[in-house]
Amino acid sequence: MSEFSLNEIIELAVQIEKNGYNFYDNALKRKDLSPRAKEMLTMLRDEELIHEKTFKNLRDDVDLELLDKSGDWLTVENYLRTIAESHIFLKPDAAINLAVNSKDEKEIISNAIAFEKDTLLFFYSLNDTVKNEKSRKIIEKIIKEEISHVMKLDGILKTM
Repeated sequence: MSEFSLNEIIELAVQIEKNGYNFYDNALKRKDLSPRAKEMLTMLRDEELIHEKTFKNLRDDVDLELLDKSGDWLTVENYLRTIAESHIFLKPDAAINLAVNSKDEKEIISNAIAFEKDTLLFFYSLNDTVKNEKSRKIIEKIIKEEISHVMKLDGILKTM
């Protein structure tokens, strides 16, 4: 099994954000959304762009050697690979299909919650591998945002 570099892991995070953007953007094209759901999906879509830029800047601005690898990097790599491969939005067309083919608004919101939870698992795992304090703070900020997304989406789902 080939190894992930930290740069590749950051690229995986970027791809997850791009695929999340595709999901939310395609969901917003549906005509059956309530104003509240449309507002939430728009906010989530826009935040995916911010997260993508954040990770691209991390890749571009921080010397990746400073990110340091944990003592058992092979185990970490295998774990992150498993998470990434099972992520529901690993393929861009999967995100689009889920948005377009959801039977109703409730299913769109449920899929969004599953996406956010998968993303959280990935970022928690990524954060555990990073020793550079600046990088950890960036990832922790994104984790907090992802948690708030799950809570907001759950609130919408409970009122449906």
